[in-house]
Amino acid sequence: MKKGKVVIFSAPSGSGKSTLVHFLMEQDASFGFSVSATSRPPRGAEQHGVDYFFYTPDEFRARIAADEFVEYEEVYPGRFYGTLKSQVEQQLMRQNILFDVDVKGGCNLKKYYGDRALFIFVQAPSIEVLRERLVRRGDTSMEEIERRVSKAEYEMTFSKFADRVIVNDDLVNAKKELMTVVEKFLNE
Repeated sequence: MKKGKVVIFSAPSGSGKSTLVHFLMEQDASFGFSVSATSRPPRGAEQHGVDYFFYTPDEFRARIAADEFVEYEEVYPGRFYGTLKSQVEQQLMRQNILFDVDVKGGCNLKKYYGDRALFIFVQAPSIEVLRERLVRRGDTSMEEIERRVSKAEYEMTFSKFADRVIVNDDLVNAKKELMTVVEKFLNE
């Protein structure tokens, strides 16, 4: 399998994206995981360069001005998340990279890497199923669930920009489809 390729995952909350990302990482050792940059402070035992690249909001803005990001987003005022060009390019010399990003980040990464990238959008079979999954988790208030569902409806409009949409209605089939799509892409 060729090195230096990018697989981008994006999905609404509750679609099963994280499950598929972890599955792919377990199945294919050719992948490394992209370490994002953020302007939020470290939590617990998080380490700079391992969990995230931690910068102050001013440092992050300076890096934006210097065009050091492939993509970035100001999620809340002064709270940035992004992907450093230098980090990705160094990693791509050694291995393929897997990204787990929001829908706008996914679109931006696909635009930047073009044919070197496979953009996979994971979605639940319906908004109702998505809502049920979020309720079943049992760790989120109904108000937060409704906010996530509303955001998911908006995020699903971005699926048309993906190279492949995987509808995660059956996890076994979703995993098989994922492996088929990724293996074909890596061997092109």
